[in-house]
Amino acid sequence: MLKNAFNDVYTKFKLHFYQEIFSRFQDREASLTTVETFCMETIQALGNPTVNEFASFMKISSPNATYKVNSLIKKGYLTKVQSPEDRREYHLQVTDKYVAYYNISASYMMEVMDRILKRFPKEDCDKLEEILEVVSRELMPEVNLPSSQED
Repeated sequence: MLKNAFNDVYTKFKLHFYQEIFSRFQDREASLTTVETFCMETIQALGNPTVNEFASFMKISSPNATYKVNSLIKKGYLTKVQSPEDRREYHLQVTDKYVAYYNISASYMMEVMDRILKRFPKEDCDKLEEILEVVSRELMPEVNLPSSQED
């Protein structure tokens, strides 16, 4: 039962995102491919990684990552920002154009979270938060995000 309930929630979040993306692009071609969307979500979650950090996380070659990053820069979804500590190093930064794209998904998540807070007692919400934090920190060791994403 728990597996089915979790799968239903996860699937509904994905499907809502897809509905919104398709409705916005029904008269023109979407500007991000599926793979590019995955790349952008990963870069955003990693919090301004270098190309090599992105490549390492995705388990792809540096040239492959560079190709994908350069395509996303050309489309205006990414920029490279020189590191103030090591001037030879550049960090990937999402642009406002991508933030607007991403907010399609994030705004729905916030809407559902508001509904949860209204629907359930504070104790239940606190328990749900505790469970989700344990799942993120302890039960998903394969996906290591920067600490700021998990606070």
